[in-house]
Amino acid sequence: MSCIEVKNIYKKFNNEKILKGVDLEIEKGEVISIIGPSGSGKSTFLRCMIGLEEIESGNIITPSKNKMGMVFQSFNLFPHKTVAQNIMESLVIVDKMEKKKAREIAINLLDKVGLKDKADVYPKTLSGGQKQRVAIARALAKNPEVLLFDEPTSALDPEMVKEVLNVISYLRDTSSITMVIVSHEIDFVNKISDRIVVMEKGKIKEVRDNKIKN
Repeated sequence: MSCIEVKNIYKKFNNEKILKGVDLEIEKGEVISIIGPSGSGKSTFLRCMIGLEEIESGNIITPSKNKMGMVFQSFNLFPHKTVAQNIMESLVIVDKMEKKKAREIAINLLDKVGLKDKADVYPKTLSGGQKQRVAIARALAKNPEVLLFDEPTSALDPEMVKEVLNVISYLRDTSSITMVIVSHEIDFVNKISDRIVVMEKGKIKEVRDNKIKN
């Protein structure tokens, strides 16, 4: 059963075609990685899937947008709020959840990403890898069915990359979340992906079956 269906989508910026007839079906619980050279349309593809960009034509069928989360290249944490408050924000403000319940969820998610002890500190005290792990926890707060990762390690120093990739691997092994990952970390992509999508010049050039053998 498909979780996401993308049918012949086109997208352009300032009359420049970025996506040129992209088709892809993603099964529920599948981990898809998207690779390709810079400028091939990978990040734009993700943003179209979650509705941050409007497509020119074609069709995208996904779960409702509140069942989708996204982790960006930059962490986008509120500097004036604690780590826990960053995760609680949408639960309290948008979902009108009681602060006590929202904090319980935040602490549980921080435990999952190995940062429970950082709940009450501010983002400026964290390393880049820790900030990105907080961003992942925040994306998980609404219990999404689909999680999109837009080059989640590209802003990190090399020594920070592994800790973020470990969290993504943990999510793969312990949840049924459908994940779509744009990444240049080829070794990681080969280890975690069910399929690998190769994009080039706004089109899908190849889809490689890469089923993980347990």
